[in-house]
Order: sequence, then structure tokens, then C-alpha cells
Amino acid sequence: MGAGLTDTTNKMTARPDLRLAEHVAIIMDGNGRWATDRGWPRLVGHRKGAERVKEIVRCAPDIGIRWLTIYAFSTENWKRSTEEVLGLMSIFARYIEREADKLAAESVRMRFIGDRTKLDPKLQRLMAGIEARTAPYSRLNLTVAINYGGRDELTRAIRALTVDVAEGRLRPDQVDDALISSRLDTADLPDPDLVIRTSGETRTSNFLPWQAAYAEYEFTPTLWPDFTPAELASIVARFGNRERRFGGVATA
Repeated sequence: MGAGLTDTTNKMTARPDLRLAEHVAIIMDGNGRWATDRGWPRLVGHRKGAERVKEIVRCAPDIGIRWLTIYAFSTENWKRSTEEVLGLMSIFARYIEREADKLAAESVRMRFIGDRTKLDPKLQRLMAGIEARTAPYSRLNLTVAINYGGRDELTRAIRALTVDVAEGRLRPDQVDDALISSRLDTADLPDPDLVIRTSGETRTSNFLPWQAAYAEYEFTPTLWPDFTPAELASIVARFGNRERRFGGVATA
């Protein structure tokens, strides 16, 4: 752990009044631009980004993060070149194969959200395998969004609810916020406290639209491969000073 991260973590520990960002969600943007700026193929940036994920996962519990959700591949990313898409899928598979033992050793639970039915069967088996392997752990809950889109997730949930209503298992007046949440991919996860997007873009890109309705947002110009544990700790520390009213009024 670098000195910068250690200093920031110590400051957070010394301030028990700070709110903790227990669930942090990250839109990992900028891999391709990072590589292009250096005259390299975009996949080099994606490989560098995967290395960065390892560092962020390793440091997250030290700054109070219990749930970490990362946006790896969206439902819209299929529009990219075949070479890039296949390369990304290969990187995902390699990450799972190489990190399974380390994640288990560090008590990290890994799971996935998104429509995995459209993914390669081998990748699906790897995903299911590491989910089963790490299911007993909870020091950090790492969730990876692959072939995920918020609108697609909501569409799938609503379609399932309408089938239940049509077949008499559910009355329309029983459909409420809690029931919808229970049908989402994130049903067993808390809503994110903080959503971070790297690379300077200020879009949410269809990422957790239902779950992040009251999340705090932070947009940083840093490209994902350059996003350090120290910067994450700094952002989390700033989050601790924010007042979250969830539509209410601040109390004295």
C-alpha cells in the first residue's frame, strides 16, 4: 500500500463522524483512450485496466468498502469491433482463471450481473465456477457487470412480473419498489452509496439506474488505467463529508 493511500486511510480512521461508502460502484472508462494516446492498440489499454482492477480490489476493504461493483461490459459494447469484443471476452476469462485462488485467499466473494445467456458458454462456466468457489466469503463483495444494461435489467424484471400477474401468482397492487428491487440482478446487494466514473465523461451510461437513484456521484478526469488506490481513497474520504438526505430535510 502506498504512502498516499496509507495517509488517507489513517485520516478516515481518525474521523468516526465520516460516513462510509460501503458500496462503491465504478464505471471503468478510458482504457481505449489510454492506449490510443500512447500509440498502442486499444486491447493493450483493456489489459492494463484489468491489472488496475486487481489493485483496486486489493485496497477496497482497507478504506471501508464492503461491496464493490464494476462496469466491465455493457449491452451497448457489442457495437465495438469484433476484434475488441473477442479480446475483452478473453481478458475476462483470463482474469477469472488467474484470480480465483487469490480472491478466495483474500476472502473476496465474486459474482456477476447482466444477461449472461449471450456470452460464450465457456465464459459462462468460468463465471459460475468462481461464483461457487467464492460464495462463502464476505470480506469484500465484488460484483462485475458483464453484458449489463440498466434498461435491459429493468425490462427483464418487468417482463417476469407481468408474467406472474398474468398467470395469477401476483396481483398488480402488490407490485411496489421492494418487489421490483427483488427481481433485479442486484437483488441481494445493497444500493450503491457512491458511483465513480473515470475518464472525464459525465454520463451514467445505463449503469444501475434504479439502484443508484440516491447515490452520490463523482466524475474524475483520470483514465481508468491511471486510477490509483490513493485516488479511490481520496474520493471515498470526500464522500464522508457529504450530507445525504434522500429527499428529506437536514436536521439540526
